[in-house]
Amino acid sequence: MSFTHSFDPTSLREYDIRGIVGKTLHPEDAFAIGRTFGSIVARKGGKTVAIGYDGRLSSPALEAALVEGAVASGVEVLRVGRGPTPMLYFASVTLKADGAIMVTGSHNPPNYNGFKMMLAGKPFFGAQIKELGDLAAAGDVVPEAAGSVRDVHLKDDYITRLVQDWDGGDRRLKIVWDNGNSVAGEVLADLVKKIPGEHTVLNGEIDGTFPAHHPDPTVAKNLEQLIDTVRRTGADIGLAFDGDADRVGVVDDKGEILWGDQILVILARDVLRTHPGATIIADVKASQVLFDEVAKAGGKPLMWRTGHSLIKSKMAETASPLAGEMSGHIFFADKWYGFDDALYAAVRLLGIVARLDTTLSAVREALPETISTPELRFDCPDTRKFAVIEEVAGRLKEDGSDVSMIDGVRVNTQDGWWLLRASNTQAVLVARAEGNTQAGLERLKVALTAQLEKSGLAAPDFSGENAGH
Repeated sequence: MSFTHSFDPTSLREYDIRGIVGKTLHPEDAFAIGRTFGSIVARKGGKTVAIGYDGRLSSPALEAALVEGAVASGVEVLRVGRGPTPMLYFASVTLKADGAIMVTGSHNPPNYNGFKMMLAGKPFFGAQIKELGDLAAAGDVVPEAAGSVRDVHLKDDYITRLVQDWDGGDRRLKIVWDNGNSVAGEVLADLVKKIPGEHTVLNGEIDGTFPAHHPDPTVAKNLEQLIDTVRRTGADIGLAFDGDADRVGVVDDKGEILWGDQILVILARDVLRTHPGATIIADVKASQVLFDEVAKAGGKPLMWRTGHSLIKSKMAETASPLAGEMSGHIFFADKWYGFDDALYAAVRLLGIVARLDTTLSAVREALPETISTPELRFDCPDTRKFAVIEEVAGRLKEDGSDVSMIDGVRVNTQDGWWLLRASNTQAVLVARAEGNTQAGLERLKVALTAQLEKSGLAAPDFSGENAGH
């Protein structure tokens, strides 16, 4: 049977394949991904593809079509079933799978879904995703063959491995978990039985409609229930997950949010005790405070491009034991496998908090204070967004600004810094500014706005509350 397939062009993203179910993403797309990715694996001499899916309502049907496509390429599918994306990564590593695909819409609204992939234990992204689309369109796949399916039950092994690195002793912390109706629900229910403490689990039921709140712990509004529960119960810490549990949100004992870079400071100090001089990686959106604190703790701070696939690749290249993003992706290669796992990051953070002789809020309050904007996202056509960055970069170079071009432009001044980058996944530009003082922040906003206006764009809306940080 001949095979060709054209994907909706908006669904092939930089880090994954993602779309709106029934509009830009269908079971036929899932079959085509299985058929084409299975062919890529087979042509490299591979024989196995691990497949898992999240708790979204559309995920079982997409997973079934994906499995069917992979089997038609002659590979053995290791069917991991429903669980967190990191559990699929864990399966890929421990079962030595030649490829892995997770059906997940991550932190997107309920009507979205998508696919995250790994090939030979490494992220499958960028040009590889484009190539997959080209191969499908050309029907360039291996001849149809009868592969096989093996159900693999790894949940208990995964939980055992998560708690293996618990280092908080017997101290019983008071912990609030907001599962956010994510796919981590069943794993979390068993995990809390194995960690000392008094545990409260909110929204523990897996529900792909996300009735409690949107499954993105980097948005303050989505943490309101967690914050309220932490304050009301006098808990030591609150933890939250996104829809597929590869990103973590943290609230301290006072109910204040710790942002991604603040979480990373705390984790980095701990990791650097056993890895002195190690490289700690963070994305370009992270505070200067993080890079300064890593250096102060004896580490080598490295600023890198935003995107979980890009960070993982850089970690492998630099032998970094720890990395993180403002979005709440935390990557441990210290004792772990180098992939982002919110549950594992939570276990490690809880161990640190259990060993503290003070509160988590005291640690947060001791960090240098800056004033920053939230992450600002504003529309800019895909055909224009990268050109705007080039125009801005050119002008900044001409006037001798202190500018980093690792990912977009990040401009350092005496007042702090501002960032402008093109999103790899949407038709938007992303901006952020961090000042040492309120007056300094205002000057940074003026400089950013001036550059945008010179490229014919309106200023971003700065009316969102400043994030003290």
